[in-house]
Amino acid sequence: MPAEIDFIAAAPLLLVALALGYLLGSIPFGLLLTRLAGLGDIRSVGSGNIGATNALRTGNRWVALGTLVGDAGKGAVAVLLMGVLASEAGANAGWMAGLAALGAFLGHVFPVWLGFKGGKGVSTFIGILLALHWPVGLLFCATWLVVALVSRYSSLSALVAALLTPVYLAWLDQWQFVGLGVLLVLLIYFAHRENISRLISGTESRIGQKKAEA
Repeated sequence: MPAEIDFIAAAPLLLVALALGYLLGSIPFGLLLTRLAGLGDIRSVGSGNIGATNALRTGNRWVALGTLVGDAGKGAVAVLLMGVLASEAGANAGWMAGLAALGAFLGHVFPVWLGFKGGKGVSTFIGILLALHWPVGLLFCATWLVVALVSRYSSLSALVAALLTPVYLAWLDQWQFVGLGVLLVLLIYFAHRENISRLISGTESRIGQKKAEA
């Protein structure tokens, strides 16, 4: 990100960007939509995760699609909204958008309303990427799709696509967001630590396969 910024003067706006991003990111669309659809608490289904992949395990594809769109949308809205506010305030748009993105991601993965137990951040990450620089978001989705078609593992697809995201950012000359990309990728890997263990042990569920009950 651009280095030319007076952090002391910009601190209030930067905190607003982080806080607003967190509040938007913490909206639990998976939980809200499953309840509205009369499907109960999504946290009692499959992995207990509130994201789109687990929402699909409810058997309702519309709820899963709505969760995907909602989770991606909140990441995109946080970035775009703070970019507009930064322009109007004469602030550094890159830093504002980046902190809003970080806040949205943290809000989704660690929502205060749910005891800091949220989703794994992939859908929100996609929305963030599309808002920051849409070609990178499309490359992420294309990578996910290719790996998913070959491996049939949703988690592996997300991990591979995420790992390549900083490379895509650098390749497309989006150096101001490379550091942010690396940080978000590390958080995605942390959120997927159990999936990584299951992938290594060969017990991870494949796409279309119901998750085994504990």
